[in-house]
Formats: sequence, C-alpha cells, structure tokens
Amino acid sequence: MKARIRGAELAYEVRGSGPALLLLHAFPLGLAQWDDQARALSGAFQVVRFDARGFGGSPPGDGLLTMERIADDAAGLLDHLQLGAATVCGLSMGGYAAFAFARNHPTRLRGLVLADTKSPADSDQARRLRAEQADKVRKEGTAAIVDAVLPKLLGKTSHEQRPPVVARVRDLILANPPRGITDALAGLAARADSTPTLRQIRVPTLIVCGEEDVITPPAEAEAMQAAIPGSTLELIPKAGHLANLEAPDTFNRALEAFLRRVG
Repeated sequence: MKARIRGAELAYEVRGSGPALLLLHAFPLGLAQWDDQARALSGAFQVVRFDARGFGGSPPGDGLLTMERIADDAAGLLDHLQLGAATVCGLSMGGYAAFAFARNHPTRLRGLVLADTKSPADSDQARRLRAEQADKVRKEGTAAIVDAVLPKLLGKTSHEQRPPVVARVRDLILANPPRGITDALAGLAARADSTPTLRQIRVPTLIVCGEEDVITPPAEAEAMQAAIPGSTLELIPKAGHLANLEAPDTFNRALEAFLRRVG
C-alpha cells in the first residue's frame, strides 16, 4: 500500500488488529526486514511498518534523510491510519529515528523498543567514513554498499551458520536505489546526540541487543538501560546487529512479552 504523507509517497503495510506496533527499519534495508515480526505478532497486535524515503517502495525525498524526517513521517502515517499512539520499535537507524519520535511526538508513544542501536551521535571518523561510502555509491551504485556493511551487520554465528540470512540481507540492501542510500548516509552523519533524551523517556522501554553486535555492542545497550528510568534489557545470543533477522524466534518472544506488559 502507499499513502501521501507529508508530501511524499510512502510504501507501508498494516497487518493484524489490536494495540499498534510501529516498526522502523535499519539502514540500508526496508520494511521487509520485519517480515518475521509481522507474521508472529499480527495475531494480537496491529503491526505497522513502512519504507523510509528512498528505500524499498518509497521514492527518495527532496534532501537528506534525517532521523527527524523519518520520525515525522511515522507520526504522519499514524495520522493517516487514525491511530492515536503506538509502541515504537526501531532497530539501528530505526532506533535513531525512534529517539527523534520520542522527542518530537511524545504523546503518540505508548512504549519504546530500542534494538541494536545507540544514543551518541557519529564521531568525526564515522562521518568521514559515511561520506566516503556515499561517494562510492554515487560512482558504483547500491552494490558498493553491500561489501562495506554486510560483514558487520550480521554476527559471527550468522556468517558461519546461516547462509540464507546472509543472502536475504544482501537482497534487502540491493533492493534500494543509490539515492536512498546516499540520502540516508548524510542523515545518519548529521543526527543529533540522543544521550540527553534517555533520561526524558517516561514510557515503558525495552532495549534489545545481539550479543555478537559489533556496530552497537552490548555495552551501548547497557549504557542506555542504565540511563532510561525503569527500562529493561534483553541480550540475544548468537545474533549480531540485525538480531530480529538472525534470531527471530528469540527476538519475537522478547518483543511480544514486552508488548503484553505495555497492554
């Protein structure tokens, strides 16, 4: 399905009924990242997900893809669906956007799930690396980002024992146009430090992290859990940065238990 949201055509999917769960995808994937969660949770919850501008079925926007823009589009989609509030689950880039959602749309937030993400802004070195990656994508296309990010996106166990997962993530990346990749790289590099936001979060919060995540390792998750009042932390064994894809059953059990607590 598609909807006109804040001047952009966004591809989205809604499955199930009940309390709303809004899923925000990672870079450089898309809403299909959440297929396993939509199947597992739509029996009891209304699962909403969308492709950020420039990803999957959503055409690129008119500038860099900021985390605030993703958050505002998410709120606009809730408006379109006539949903007052939702539990928001963001993974990696989706987590950065979830922080922006918590800051800019706090009344729309019933619960928060921060998966394989972190609160600090990019370092100068990370910004330089993103700029170099964007230049390469402009010259060589989306395939240029695959080899740059795939080794770290998945954990050691997945690379060694889950070739279908590796192939699936590669396909999810290649489904995106170069412009979406470069706009998102610029937005990621420009994102704010969300560390001050942590202590302002007042909704039930679950933090999830793959034990083999080398991009946003468990230490980052533990720091967030210590800073967000009343939050809980779930570490996923034998999973890396894309824990929901690498260990979907374990991820889904943790997410469902949290959603039932939120009510």
